[in-house]
Amino acid sequence: MDYIIRELEAKDDKKIEAVIRACLIEYGANHDGTAWADPHLGEFSTIYTDPKNKYWVIETTDGRIVGGSGIGEIAGSGDICELQKMYCLPEIRGTGAAHKLITIALDYAKQFYKKCYLETFSNMIPAHKFYKKHGFVLTDERLGDTGHFACDVLFIKDLTDQQ
Repeated sequence: MDYIIRELEAKDDKKIEAVIRACLIEYGANHDGTAWADPHLGEFSTIYTDPKNKYWVIETTDGRIVGGSGIGEIAGSGDICELQKMYCLPEIRGTGAAHKLITIALDYAKQFYKKCYLETFSNMIPAHKFYKKHGFVLTDERLGDTGHFACDVLFIKDLTDQQ
């Protein structure tokens, strides 16, 4: 599958919302305490405007959005960001696109932050393996007020490492 990874544009807001909702349904996470209930889910172009926060999408050559991920500051942390809303449709999984996407996001994050945090679910086993492969380690420390109280698996990555 041919695709490009690019920064989110306003025209992508509803498309990436649909991708995220489809993935949340797939994993039974379409309820409160998850991204499902985020009030700005379909408005990323209005919230990823600060230079320290950015969102990227995976777009196929026929113009479909099939994945995305963002970097956002954890309020009050100063040097810790969160890998936000990283979701890919099944059709793009296993193609290397997610690897390229997370590499872009983490390389960008290194400009501003020392650590990267993320929250996910215990039933997203392939995602756990993926995050560990990219240098994330499990943590028990919940950071920030993400509103994702249903997320039961937490990861952190030291961005100063060369991993």
